[in-house]
Amino acid sequence: MLKNVKIGDVLDAQVTGIQNYGVFVKFVLPEETKERQGLIHISEVKSGFIKNIKEIVQEGKTVKAQVVDIDEYDDKISFSLRTLEEKPEHHQNTRKSYFTDPRKEIGFEPFKQLLPQWMEENKKYLKTLEK
Repeated sequence: MLKNVKIGDVLDAQVTGIQNYGVFVKFVLPEETKERQGLIHISEVKSGFIKNIKEIVQEGKTVKAQVVDIDEYDDKISFSLRTLEEKPEHHQNTRKSYFTDPRKEIGFEPFKQLLPQWMEENKKYLKTLEK
């Protein structure tokens, strides 16, 4: 059981492996001597877009990492470097796309106007099927 650590704690962790999806680290919990393994998911390595994770962290280096998740069932801990950034990158809000232009307050009016025509076309089509 992981009793000596809680979400939000900052620990020293040594990078042991780097994959495209994240960074594996080893660390020692307070009041323990046993080394444990953890993961820093790529989304928690740095704010903003990451083209090459190996440009940000290097294997063998020790980093300060914050605990962001504890899986008590498997005794696994997830860390974040992003939460400890002094100047995180702020993302531009993307414009929400709409089916129609929200500035044109047309709603269902075009459908209402075309519905009688569509109904007549459908009636003619159904009559051709009856023959």
